[in-house]
Amino acid sequence: MAHEILIVDDEPDIRMLIEGILEDEGYETRAAGSSDAALAAFRARRPSLVILDVWLQGSKLDGLGILDVLHAEEPSLPVIMISGHGTIETAVAALQHGAYDFIEKPFQADRLLVVVRRALEAARLAKENEELRLRAGQDTELFGNSVLLSAVRNQIERVAPTGSRVLITGGPGSGKEVAARMIHARSRRTDGPFVALNCATLAPGRFEEELFGLEGTADGVGRRTGVLERAHGGTLLLDEVADMPLETQGKIVRALQDQTFERLGGSTRVKVDVRVLATTNRDLQAEIMAGRFREDLYYRLAVVPLRMPSLRERRDDIPGLAELFLKRAAEMAGLPKRELSADAIAALQAYEWPGNVRELRNLMERVLIMLPGNTTEPIRAEMLPSTIGEGAPALLKFDASADVMSLPLREARDMFETEYLQAQLLRFGGNISRTAIFVGMERSALHRKLKQLGVTSSEDRGAG
Repeated sequence: MAHEILIVDDEPDIRMLIEGILEDEGYETRAAGSSDAALAAFRARRPSLVILDVWLQGSKLDGLGILDVLHAEEPSLPVIMISGHGTIETAVAALQHGAYDFIEKPFQADRLLVVVRRALEAARLAKENEELRLRAGQDTELFGNSVLLSAVRNQIERVAPTGSRVLITGGPGSGKEVAARMIHARSRRTDGPFVALNCATLAPGRFEEELFGLEGTADGVGRRTGVLERAHGGTLLLDEVADMPLETQGKIVRALQDQTFERLGGSTRVKVDVRVLATTNRDLQAEIMAGRFREDLYYRLAVVPLRMPSLRERRDDIPGLAELFLKRAAEMAGLPKRELSADAIAALQAYEWPGNVRELRNLMERVLIMLPGNTTEPIRAEMLPSTIGEGAPALLKFDASADVMSLPLREARDMFETEYLQAQLLRFGGNISRTAIFVGMERSALHRKLKQLGVTSSEDRGAG
């Protein structure tokens, strides 16, 4: 598909000249003569590149002002600035504002085409790198500001430099691998390899070959290195370690203790320097009692235990995470970013999220791609899948035309306040203090109002 280039210049002759040069090379073009027209064209359909005049006669914004708006909405968009009154100061200002390059009028067609090709290629490579990073799941940051997640980050900062083994527990999709990558990134082994072995996907007969490798013949033919050897000088993650066969568990205990092992079919012990991290979504103490997990391996892995909270335990983080995942999905799919309305956010916060952060990420991607309608319209609660809406606060499904018109004002007001406060309590996990701050009431006043309306919070139920 041909690249589409938006040309913004207040001189019709210049617009026509640039359009002719670019169209002769197979590019598609659109043109605008003012800042209003330029932003309208940009928002109607994202171009691959913008050629933007610095001085726009009679426009609300000059070229640098437009550049700031474009990059606020699409940071990766390449913009080439042009000007017939160019100075070194103007060129420097354009580059400081994020322009890819600056060309002074009058310019040679060949010069323009070279810069256009380079800008498009740089943007393509940057996008490919970002997509590869996202697809590979190479996140090394846990996103969120909740108390529970802040505590996890503090634990990671403390344990990462020590070299101790860490056992990370938590439900599926709660971010255990991201936590492991954070530990590696903040350790003294950050320049070494990070190797992950997914124990849940390996066939039982393949474990030892994957862990220890194959010796091969005396001259090295057929030799295959295992993950312990490949992780030398770095970190090995045993992902979902509870799925490791008992026989293999016994062999890795010694490898952890001595930092040596033998390749399959070999007799020479190989020495490695590896930090081992492990994750599991199971209760390993219960697995030990059932005879499915070795107690000695547990104590070698769980030098420092780290528990990842579920998403429903940190509902405060849901709005920020949903926005982040929508932004990433839009970038990967080449679609405009959508906003979430307040009722949609409340519905997301009310849902239980059995799949945790991974489920939220997948949902945001699905909603962005599959949702019909105006892309500038915010995503509302009723646009979300029914599984999300079923758990939404009753207020979000409140039909104002149903029974409320038959009620006296006091009863109608009490009905609304009851539904509203129940919805807000659900959003904030029953926490009175955070709910009071959000709704703009004193904590004691909120307590009295809840008691008056017969609404109970988690704090009240706990006290009972």
